[in-house]
Amino acid sequence: MKRVYLLLFSIIAVSGVFAQTQPRTDTISGNVSLQQCINYALRNQPLAKQATLDENINERDIRIGLAGWLPQATGTGQLQHYYEGGPNANSANVPGSVLQNNISNLSILGVQVSQALYNNDVLLASRAARYSRQYYRQNTESVRINLVSDVSKAFYDVLLSQRQLNITNEDIVRLQRSLKDARNRYDAGVSDKIDYKQATIALNNSMATRKQLTESIKSREAYLKQLMGVSSGNQLSLQYDSTRFESEAAVDTNQTLDVTKRVEYRMLQSQKTLQNLNVSYYKWGFLPSLSAIGTYNLVYASSSLSNLYNNSFPNGYVGLSMSIPLFQGTRRIQNLRKARLQEERVDLDIINTQNSINTEYVQALANYKTNYTAWQLVKENVDLARDVYNVVSLQYREGIKTYLDVIVSQTDLRTAQLNYYNALFQVLSSKIDLERSLGKISAQQN
Repeated sequence: MKRVYLLLFSIIAVSGVFAQTQPRTDTISGNVSLQQCINYALRNQPLAKQATLDENINERDIRIGLAGWLPQATGTGQLQHYYEGGPNANSANVPGSVLQNNISNLSILGVQVSQALYNNDVLLASRAARYSRQYYRQNTESVRINLVSDVSKAFYDVLLSQRQLNITNEDIVRLQRSLKDARNRYDAGVSDKIDYKQATIALNNSMATRKQLTESIKSREAYLKQLMGVSSGNQLSLQYDSTRFESEAAVDTNQTLDVTKRVEYRMLQSQKTLQNLNVSYYKWGFLPSLSAIGTYNLVYASSSLSNLYNNSFPNGYVGLSMSIPLFQGTRRIQNLRKARLQEERVDLDIINTQNSINTEYVQALANYKTNYTAWQLVKENVDLARDVYNVVSLQYREGIKTYLDVIVSQTDLRTAQLNYYNALFQVLSSKIDLERSLGKISAQQN
């Protein structure tokens, strides 16, 4: 019975280890919403993963720099054979009495421990650790914000192309019906061949438009998959909710711009702080480095190599070690001046970024207001154009209207539908740009 339990335990343990070693695959399927696309992209997009890796690499660099505050231990080993002359007592740290004999073999084994008390390099690493972490966190946030913005607009582009294709398919159905009516009227002798030839031309144009839109959808879907980190073989079915999109199109245009909410501005502030620390590093570079040291050696000396390690002569000491940079060929002064110039450059970057953010906000606000007004105006046109087309189409069948009137009303209906969807998705895209300029886009998964 014990063997059975042991066998079962082994199987479970091996299965658990095997399961842990298998990589987890992230999948996305079904009718996918915009938020699901964003969440998937934040988890799987290579650029987002690289930003996280850069953050982890920076953490390793910080710990490498801070390791200088910990004690440093070094082991040494030395073996010497003198074929002429012999070792010197001072150089070998050996009591003079030991070397009275004919010593031709010498070995020294030792360990040296040092503890930094003050070091400009390690001090810089310690002071810069906080701001370095902050900078790389902000860099990750910036990458994720850009990813959210790009995925959202690519999502809207795909949906717009799909809506345009649906409108074109509906137009083709109407044109096929109009072509049939025109052909019947021509066969009945009611009208000449001009009507059905015009209907054929319009139908062929719509068929060509449908092919163009079909290929356009493929290219836009490929771009969306690239942004999301989805393999090209996976199929995406995007969720379209007109009611939700219309309710989300509105945004408060009275918000004031605060540049401190923009991650790009905060990254420059962190960069400036790091540059200030760099200036301080070179400014105080003339200060000495001070360390506490301790050494313990075992000295072996013998005239015979086989008996070399029979007797040892230990010695050790503790003390302080100080290194003073007296003259470096003006290197420290030149580095200090260079660091100050770089600091001035960061200040100019901050001013330029402030101006760019303000311009971006003004342009985004203007585009949003323009697109929102256009969307509000064209919303009613779809219903009006559909009513006009239905009446004109009926009147054409009754012989009241000409086929030219049918073509005009049909064109107006298609244009009104296309304008509505163009305006709706332009409003949604411009809203993304406006929220990004205000620093309102969240880079967190929902």
